[in-house]
Amino acid sequence: RSCNPPVGNLATGRTPVTLTTCGQNSTELYCFYPDQNLLHQVSHGCGQPRCTKCNAKQPDNSHLPADMTDDFFANPISWWQSAQGVHREEIRLDFETEFYLTHVIAVFKSPRPAAMVLERSQDYGQTWRPYKYFSVNCTATFGLQDDLIEEGSMCTSRYSDAVPCTRGEVIYRALSPANKIEDPYSPEAQDLLKLTNLRLLLLKRHECPCHGSGLVEKPQRFAHYAIYDLIIRGSCFCNGHAEECELANRTGVMENVVHGKCVCRHNTAGDHCEKCAPLYNDQPWKPGDGKTGAPNECRKCRCHNHADSCHFDLSVWLASGKRSGGVCDNCKHNTEGHRCQRCKPGYYRDRGKPMSSTEVCKPCACQPMGSANATFSRSWRCHPKTGFCYCKPGVAGPNCDRCLMGYWGFGENGCRPCDCARDCDQHTGNCFNGYDNEPFFNIPIGGRIPDLVQTPTNESEEEWKWNDHEQGFSALRHPEKCVCKEKVLGSVTDFCQMKYAYVIKARILSAHDKGTHAEVVVKVKKVLKSGKVKIARSNRSIYPESWTNRGCTCPILNPGKDKMLTRTSKLLVNMNSLVKPWKAYLGKQVSDILRTGCK
Repeated sequence: RSCNPPVGNLATGRTPVTLTTCGQNSTELYCFYPDQNLLHQVSHGCGQPRCTKCNAKQPDNSHLPADMTDDFFANPISWWQSAQGVHREEIRLDFETEFYLTHVIAVFKSPRPAAMVLERSQDYGQTWRPYKYFSVNCTATFGLQDDLIEEGSMCTSRYSDAVPCTRGEVIYRALSPANKIEDPYSPEAQDLLKLTNLRLLLLKRHECPCHGSGLVEKPQRFAHYAIYDLIIRGSCFCNGHAEECELANRTGVMENVVHGKCVCRHNTAGDHCEKCAPLYNDQPWKPGDGKTGAPNECRKCRCHNHADSCHFDLSVWLASGKRSGGVCDNCKHNTEGHRCQRCKPGYYRDRGKPMSSTEVCKPCACQPMGSANATFSRSWRCHPKTGFCYCKPGVAGPNCDRCLMGYWGFGENGCRPCDCARDCDQHTGNCFNGYDNEPFFNIPIGGRIPDLVQTPTNESEEEWKWNDHEQGFSALRHPEKCVCKEKVLGSVTDFCQMKYAYVIKARILSAHDKGTHAEVVVKVKKVLKSGKVKIARSNRSIYPESWTNRGCTCPILNPGKDKMLTRTSKLLVNMNSLVKPWKAYLGKQVSDILRTGCK
């Protein structure tokens, strides 16, 4: 629910500032009629006046501004008094911060002023606006209608009579029937109730009617303003987010003082709970709703425990459909993003840890010689989701630390292709030939298949196991989408310009995800053209070349299909290879091109 701090006397513990004080420079003699005579007089006159002295430097004879705001129960007959003969006097109370006003009560010892203005400032005294005008004659003095005649008028004659000559009250209520406010925290309510300074302008003195009852000696000794008590009721200003307040900008503890710094709730912060707490800016700050009681709490940003603060961003708020607008500040633990939800460049997410872990982002472990500088994003050293490095041509492995199958000579420029039908020694380039005891598995490309620790004797009885040193690098595990744009047959000229070394008809027997590369086993059924290495009609291994660059095998070679395959050198297939489902007419067309078209 929305909260309301208690109302108290804002004047308690605070000393007003006045233009004058009696006896400021020297001792003054002044006269007055005793209270008991004035309060009970009806037709017996005011009795004899009493005269005494005032000196601001003598405690027993002083009447200082602080006497207006002391405890009126403990000191009922203390008062402030102005210098003699002044017509215009000012009483100002300056607050150290913003407060809410409810009402003002001034109890005069002298007759109440014939004209007076109550004003407030909301900018620490730079500008002032009136709360209420007080006058015996509102129209003559201020040009305003009397609120006794016109309800809601800014002026009243209710508190400007000379009688009673002492203990007359002046009362102002901020919330009156004329000022109806449903929500005390609305902008309209704040404009009316919030203040940083309050002042009373005393503009014209009244003479007590007793003066007319006989000749008064030295009437100037009665010519002063005097106030017993100045009571300013109000509360600290907390926007509906606190119900208690503490000391602001001062030290020490004073009883019954209304302090100005709110003890904020609802995840808000600031002296007046005027903003959200550092990590609670996921939606716009709002004051509590004093009409419905809705607390309008600030909502925590989703920073996954990687930030100490966040800020509200209007564009993010609007883009989310006004659901979330928090942007985390200074993400820690090598994270970044609006919600610290991804790893910084040079780090990747450890999927074994929750996103809130301080160790969720691990540094990339790329081999500098085998890693490519130009990646999808130049700042990435490895993929932020998988940790796999981006390798140079012919280089393989999650860390780009060895040659791809069919390549050799690991160095600054990557690895060079083997000049072999199959694989070669990665250090010397010498060809490996022979297919004895080679295991084959009927597995489609893109399947989640590890390299094997051992070959199971019966696939249905024993699960395959991950090798501790290898990780699968297939399309399912790699986040990019694989789209193969396969080469078309085209014209005779185009086909001949490719200078294909091999053109064969083959059945795709199996596809094997080797972790760092793919190996596709085919049964060669017909050789339309062969290069330096003669190809027999037998089982062969073919290697899709684009494996480590994109995590995909292109062209697509699915087991159980007959395909026509072409390649410019050795049995490596890439995006320049022509891979087509075998059709009799296609075989005849290619045979004719090879026989007559390519000379």
